[in-house]
Amino acid sequence: MEALVQTLARELNQPPQYVENVIRLLDEGNTIPFIARYRKELHGSMDDTALRQLHQRLTYLRNLEQRKDEVKKAIAALEQLTEELAAAIDGAVTLAEVEDLYRPYKQKRRTRATVAREKGLEPLAKVLLAQQSQQSPEELAAAYVDGEKGVDTVADALAGAQDILAEGVSDDASIRKELRELTLSRGSLVTCAAGEEDSVYRLYYDFQQKLSKLAGHQILAINRGEKEGFLKVSVELDKDWALNLIWNRVLTGTGPTVPLVRETCRDGFERLLWPSLEREIRSMLTENACRGAIATFALNLRPLLLQPAVKGHVTMGLDPGYAHGCKVAVVDPTGKVLDTAVVYPTYGQRQREEAITRLSQLVRRHGVEHIAIGIGTASRETEQMAVELIRRLGGGLAYMMVSEAGASVYSASRLAAEEFPDYDVNLRSAVSIARRMQDPLAELVKIDPKAIGVGQYQHDMPPKQLDEALSNVVEDCVNAVGVDVNTASASLLARVAGLNGTTAKNIVQYREANGVFTGRRQLLKVPKLGPKAFEQCAGFLRVPESPAVLDHTGVHPESYAAAEGLLQLCGYTLADVGQIALLEQKVKLLGEEKVAAQLGIGVPTLRDVVKELVKPGRDIRDDLPAPILRTDVLDIKDLAPGMVLTGTVRNVVDFGAFVDIGVHQDGLVHISQICDRFIKHPSQMLSVGDVVKVVVLEVDEKKHRISLSMRQVPKES
Repeated sequence: MEALVQTLARELNQPPQYVENVIRLLDEGNTIPFIARYRKELHGSMDDTALRQLHQRLTYLRNLEQRKDEVKKAIAALEQLTEELAAAIDGAVTLAEVEDLYRPYKQKRRTRATVAREKGLEPLAKVLLAQQSQQSPEELAAAYVDGEKGVDTVADALAGAQDILAEGVSDDASIRKELRELTLSRGSLVTCAAGEEDSVYRLYYDFQQKLSKLAGHQILAINRGEKEGFLKVSVELDKDWALNLIWNRVLTGTGPTVPLVRETCRDGFERLLWPSLEREIRSMLTENACRGAIATFALNLRPLLLQPAVKGHVTMGLDPGYAHGCKVAVVDPTGKVLDTAVVYPTYGQRQREEAITRLSQLVRRHGVEHIAIGIGTASRETEQMAVELIRRLGGGLAYMMVSEAGASVYSASRLAAEEFPDYDVNLRSAVSIARRMQDPLAELVKIDPKAIGVGQYQHDMPPKQLDEALSNVVEDCVNAVGVDVNTASASLLARVAGLNGTTAKNIVQYREANGVFTGRRQLLKVPKLGPKAFEQCAGFLRVPESPAVLDHTGVHPESYAAAEGLLQLCGYTLADVGQIALLEQKVKLLGEEKVAAQLGIGVPTLRDVVKELVKPGRDIRDDLPAPILRTDVLDIKDLAPGMVLTGTVRNVVDFGAFVDIGVHQDGLVHISQICDRFIKHPSQMLSVGDVVKVVVLEVDEKKHRISLSMRQVPKES
């Protein structure tokens, strides 16, 4: 345990005591959000990202230790585990090193070397490898000719011995490690066209790049091109470098067997070692690229989920379409469906006029203030119709383009059927689009994160790793915002720390059977929600209907006494909560450490309690830039180089960011056009949802491509 703590502390640059505390908290079954928010004193206020990194690395190191034990037991069972080998296994720092050490002892399929050993040629191979005998290889091999064993000639004996030596070279852990490192530092990935057919992979039809300089998106694109049959791919390394490395390790003698051993090393490299190492390196490159892509996806998903909610307005959701028309849903400020319709603005001028008339009626009848339009098929025409609608109504309305990624998946899901049993599948998506504008987080949690589409090559990712990473992001976002226990759906509740699908459904059922919750402690009456689950979830669940004001806040029940003591100490009561802007100043005047000690809590907890008492139930999304609401529409034909526009970042990828500037087609700000200084990744400067100023560099109407720059925006803009 101590070694594990020291390793993690060194790698993550954290005090060992903090690391040890986090490990203990995790082992006790505490969730990351709970540890991050309510156990800050024990880990120095690490955020959820740092805690998840620690947890991930802890899991890897524990799996590494487990694998080391398995390998040592397996080799010991063969009676071949030496002290030196055991020490080497114990000293390995990666799973790859452990597998390299285990490779010579691992049970293999029947190989040429296996057959040679069965013929009794291993002693000959050892003599040849020693390179000390003054006899020629043929003289040494003569003693092993045995017709009964299938060794009919000297040449047969030498060939078998060479097969054993070649496999030994291929399985040598130190050679594999050095050659792997050499390839990663000096090798290149080379691709060429597999045929004459043109494709989106034409960039890689004659491509070569050092492995050390390959970008993750290039690796993933090449992999997909190879899988689809458009590319041939290989890893290349100067053969002389590789052979010299092997010869320097293997050729240790001066006897007459040296030339044969030299050629055997070449055979072992070309026939066994290099093909194996090439596969391993391709796999390693893919794994690293996937890890980077998953990190980018998670990085984009977080700000998308935390987009500011456009609350308190009657909203109309429009799900555009051609064949089945434009689906319409009007929802009240809480998301309750007020009305639905289907209009056909793309069928002709008459139908377009009918659509505007019908939507005008809905707007007037329900007092619609905002329109959410899904980005997809026919959204351009729908947006133009909405602009005309706003003009005819004389204003008072604004619209926003909303990503409809995953809306169709949700609409056809069992969850949507349970929520809207009386509505057609298509109308459900219109409801979802309207609600996405009102509260993106509450609506997007109902959808598989992979379907939200804010990454690159997400369908090529290892499903388990992607699901875990994205689920972690959703969980962190939900708990950062907090959840109203009396209005939240089961989907949203299931993402709260300490809850799962079963307990979330039980909360909803309890609420439906007994009425709204009137206190946090009432949660303990929910079936299968025990004390541990309550401890984990209570602070993240808000109960606005509770007479106890602290139940409306993010103060954990375990800190209620401290919160009340703090109010009393500063001359306030619970009735003053939400109206005590000077509380923070009073605490600082009294001294944070002194006050914390007097209340029996840590300083980080004290600061969190103060924030909640000043702004009870605050929504962290309220501090973010408001989403752009539009009343007019641009066409790609309206764009010209030099135009300065305001847009919203829709996606951040390795090579840049895609920005919605209100022309249906997102423009690309290449990484080189984001800022004047060098950055390794666009995420250093941009996040999904950021509102930015851009200047149009180039417009290609035929290819629907728009090049933008943030770097070249005039200063006066």
